[in-house]
Amino acid sequence: MRYITPAIISLIIIIALSRKKPLYTDFINGAGSGMKLLADIFPPLVAMLTAAAMLRASGAMELAINFISPFVSKIGLPAEVMPLVLIRPVSGSGSIGVLSGLLNEYGADSLPGRLASVICGSTETTFYCLAVYFSKTRVKYIKRAVPCAVIGDLTGIAAAVFALRVLGL
Repeated sequence: MRYITPAIISLIIIIALSRKKPLYTDFINGAGSGMKLLADIFPPLVAMLTAAAMLRASGAMELAINFISPFVSKIGLPAEVMPLVLIRPVSGSGSIGVLSGLLNEYGADSLPGRLASVICGSTETTFYCLAVYFSKTRVKYIKRAVPCAVIGDLTGIAAAVFALRVLGL
């Protein structure tokens, strides 16, 4: 297993040399393109990570959880999972941290642990991806993309609740 990465790199080098490609020049050009891409996506990335940190540090997330919990508990979503539901669309690493905390506190076989795991697997870091993709493609008209992405996340959450609560999976 530990030889897979060196094998892939060696295979790429062998193929490039057999096709008489300028390996070093192509590598340098690719690294330069990667740095340009990083420069393009870095500002929205910093903005989204800052917004996620501010949401958690300000106490706004707890207020939102306290407000939303009575409504979502009626559909079977426990309040313990609500921090994950709120942070997942904004921050992937933040949601993994919340998932880890839930798994440590409740266990992987508990309902909150299983729901959190399924939600992490069936939803996306929506606003993070939209910020990165739209900043790179310079798309300005995102009026339809955001609601569709949010509906996709809500569908993933509803499917997780349905699968675990109703079907008992």
